[in-house]
Amino acid sequence: MKKQITACVLGLAMVASLAGCKDNVGSAARGGSGDTIKIGFIGPLTGDASSYGQSSQKGLLLLEDQINNAGGINGKKIEIVSVDDEGKPATTSTGGMKLINSDKVVAIVGPVTSTCANSFAPIAQKYNIPMITGTGTDVNITKAGDCIFRTCFTDPFQGKVMAKFATEDLKAKTAAVLYNNGDDYSKGLFTAFKDSFTGTIVDTETYSKGDKDFNAQLTKISAKKPDVLFLPEYYSDVAVIARQARNMGITATIIGGDGFDSPELFSVGGDAVNGVYFSNHYTSDDTSEAVVQFIKDYKAKYNAEPDAFAALTYDAGKVLCESIKNAGSTDANAIKNALKSYNGSVVCGKISFDSDRNAVKSAVIIKTVDGKKQFYKKISA
Repeated sequence: MKKQITACVLGLAMVASLAGCKDNVGSAARGGSGDTIKIGFIGPLTGDASSYGQSSQKGLLLLEDQINNAGGINGKKIEIVSVDDEGKPATTSTGGMKLINSDKVVAIVGPVTSTCANSFAPIAQKYNIPMITGTGTDVNITKAGDCIFRTCFTDPFQGKVMAKFATEDLKAKTAAVLYNNGDDYSKGLFTAFKDSFTGTIVDTETYSKGDKDFNAQLTKISAKKPDVLFLPEYYSDVAVIARQARNMGITATIIGGDGFDSPELFSVGGDAVNGVYFSNHYTSDDTSEAVVQFIKDYKAKYNAEPDAFAALTYDAGKVLCESIKNAGSTDANAIKNALKSYNGSVVCGKISFDSDRNAVKSAVIIKTVDGKKQFYKKISA
């Protein structure tokens, strides 16, 4: 979800090749006309991102059990129909078309990764199939049209959250930024942080993908003595930058986004990454009633701790199912209208949608202590 590779071109090409096919498929022929409501799921169940897909599918299947055990939606059971996209846009398109044409699902949860979600969104829009991703953070995904929704926050949102956190919680009056000028994720977070931080940004430095020596940039930053150092980057580079910054004597509090979230942050960064803060979607340390209950239910079914992908996709499915219930219909337009007006609470907090169908929700702030992640607080949108 953190990788910002836009694959709209492939998705649009797929749509173009299907231009002669019937769009706006009638819901009467779809998987909502019998005793079962069919809901599709697209995710990487195999391949390099298989842990993301498998966790997401488990979260959704837990929801399926809970809803059916409680009597279903408006008297009908739900059936999750899964396809494995292998984390590849072309496979996403093929699998998604199967869900639409063969399985006749009423809506789709996923795709899981931003790349695949960007690829499939134009197709879902073409066929008027509501699609809701719980994990695709790239800001372009929902731009495909009014069928496309997202229940995770976007990358620009994270930048705003961390600017607010730096000001209100860390009492930072000055900040320096070091970002990757060849990466959309890094640039997007930087832009949002810059536009929202109410203090003074005393220095902005850049680097290129693959760089490993940041001493020149950090020397300039060190001279400005900022209160916080914002690093909108993935864990591997963050760990290296943090080590070099601490070796140089920079004591600024290091902050960033969900790209920090990996065990390798600690294995590479060591003591240099203790005391950093970053935004995230979910943490199992959250003591809210919803999180505690979700973890209990997930462990009972799978004998394992749920990760963020499980929670986020569970939430996406729950928002969709509650919207179908509220609509009182499996008609695509009725579901879309219900989604647009959704305002409820799920595992990761309260969710409603803005005019671009992106979730308005809280973010979690994580603090690193002694080589471990600790829940620090939630910040509302």
